Amino acid sequence: MDPESKTNGTAVTEFILLGLVETPGLRPVVFVVFLLAYLLTVGGNLSILAAILVETKLHTPMYFFLGNLSVLDVGCITVTVPSMLARLLSHKHTVPYGACLTQLFFFHQLAGVDCFLLTAMAYDRFLAICQPLTYSTRMSQTVQRILVAVSWALAFTNALTHTVAISTLNFCGPNVINHFYCDLPQLFQLSCSSTQLNELLLFGLGILMAGAPVILIVTSYIHVAAAVLRIRSAEGRKKAFSTCGSHLTVVGIFYGTGVFSYMRLGSVEASDKDKGIGILNTVISPMLNPLIYSLRNPDVQEALWQVLTGKRALA
Repeated sequence: MDPESKTNGTAVTEFILLGLVETPGLRPVVFVVFLLAYLLTVGGNLSILAAILVETKLHTPMYFFLGNLSVLDVGCITVTVPSMLARLLSHKHTVPYGACLTQLFFFHQLAGVDCFLLTAMAYDRFLAICQPLTYSTRMSQTVQRILVAVSWALAFTNALTHTVAISTLNFCGPNVINHFYCDLPQLFQLSCSSTQLNELLLFGLGILMAGAPVILIVTSYIHVAAAVLRIRSAEGRKKAFSTCGSHLTVVGIFYGTGVFSYMRLGSVEASDKDKGIGILNTVISPMLNPLIYSLRNPDVQEALWQVLTGKRALA
């Protein structure tokens, strides 16, 4: 945009979120599907959390982190989906500038904690399988709480940095966002001032927030795989791989969608693909997590049965 239009343009006070569909006839279908997805996600994750709190067998570091992950999944979907459902009901697509930045902050805060929590879970598996003799002291309750607190602090710093950086940009031209929630790449496209610094920040902090955790997760699992392959018992190997397999599936979905979301900056044509990736990131991934962690885990299944029926499962 030329300098003259920058000075003559009026500051944008609200954005228009187009949402997932522009065809009025499809909106009721989208509303029902996403309401059900939201209720399933919240119900599934809160059930996992209740199961962990109720069952003493699940009072271990791995399930402490999983309980925290369930809270984050509820938070992530709550930041994006209810506001989208409200817009579908009211037929009002506008979102105030301040509300857009608030949504962006909380989304990056929760997603950032997710990054570090998945890393803490990989470290927990590394200690449990590779260093079993010192596991209880090196993964004490104090260490668990410190890991969670540091995860929140680092994610807060990242989210605040991005929110403050984007608040310095000028928005004076188009205000239509072809998405169902406010996020950095879409806002960069609407800015009438240079986003070069913001994009460098996103890339630099992205390496710290995603690159470093991925390296730590991969390193942990290389050691875990080597240790598991040394286990002579087939049953022992199967048990070790099943707990690690669940975690690696979640890591793959989370980081895979994250890379696609933020590593294709400047691609205007990709906005419809971004919606699909956004659905994977904010809806499908939190909805699948309870299923992934409980599907092959008899302890979680037993605890869930107890929570849902009030009875212990028969041995």
